[in-house]
Formats: sequence, structure tokens, C-alpha cells
Amino acid sequence: MVASRKEHLVETAQRLFYRQGFRATGIDLVLAESGVAKKTLYNHFKSKDELIIAALQRRDEQFMSNLRQTIARLLSKQEVDVKFAKISAYFDALSEWINSDNFCGCMFINASAEYPRQDDPIHVACTNHKKLVIQFIEELLSECKFENAHTIAKQMALLSDGAIVNAHTTNDYNAANEAKVVAMRLLESYCKEPM
Repeated sequence: MVASRKEHLVETAQRLFYRQGFRATGIDLVLAESGVAKKTLYNHFKSKDELIIAALQRRDEQFMSNLRQTIARLLSKQEVDVKFAKISAYFDALSEWINSDNFCGCMFINASAEYPRQDDPIHVACTNHKKLVIQFIEELLSECKFENAHTIAKQMALLSDGAIVNAHTTNDYNAANEAKVVAMRLLESYCKEPM
């Protein structure tokens, strides 16, 4: 039961932090929304920062799992052999998320903006998530056999982060599709480079 109360607390905090911001969401609101006593909170977390990191870790696990599942679903529905199919599905998955009812931007971009000091543990958690996304994109690129796959993965991540920020700040819900067009052109240009 203790583990489930902790999980409920982290889940509630994650939802509130994502919707309202990290600094704007006080511990009292998290406690009121979760129905968890302050003593229980501090039995599990020494500070609000520790709770934020737990919420970010939970979001990281969920986001990466959802991303993998959505890409697998999209790839299974492709009827023809699409060049760069996995990267295409990656941007399509981002588009689905951006156009969902629960989209409030990237929780990690939001948190790193609120905690900009690079050595802050919250900022470090955000950096680690973004590195995992780049690593995941590099996995998606593996069948293309690019010599500079890590650099290309970073470029794809820049395009996807740009689409996420653009969609969040300007309400341009076509941003991921536009980023996908640029990504496909970029990948094509790498195929034409001499070996």
C-alpha cells in the first residue's frame, strides 16, 4: 500500500507540474489533489525537488514507452516500403502526441527552462532524457547505415524539439509534419553524399 501511495503522489505531481508548471505548483496543491498527508510525502521525498525528479523519471519512462508503442503501431500499418520508415513514424508519433488533448509541450523542455542551471539535478534529469531520445533516434536510423548516425540523430532531435516548442508556443499543430518534411530532405541529402 505504501508503494501505491507513493506512486499516486508522483502521478498527481507529474500531472500538476506538466499542466501548471513546476515552480507554480506548490506542495500543498499536490497534497490536496493526491489526498496524501504531508508526513507521507516527506517519508518518500526529502524535498519538492526530489518529487520533481521522480515525476520527471516517471514521465521519461511513460514517454519513451508510448513513443516506442506508437511507432511500432504506425510501422505495422504501413502497406508499402517507405524510405526512412522508422524516422517517418517517429515524426508521425510526435504529431499524434502534439494533436492529443493532453499536450502541454515537452515536460523536460519546460522543466529545464524553469531550472536553467546546468548542474541542478532537475536540469540534469532533463538533459538525460534528451540524450535518451537522441540514442533512440540513432537506433531508428541504424538500418540506414549512416557513418555519422549520432550527428544525424542529434539533428532529428533538434527538428523534433523545434516542432514541439513551435506547437506549444504558437498552437501550430502541423509542426511535427513540417519537421518531418525537413527531416526526410535532410536524410535524402545524406544518402547522396559520396562515401
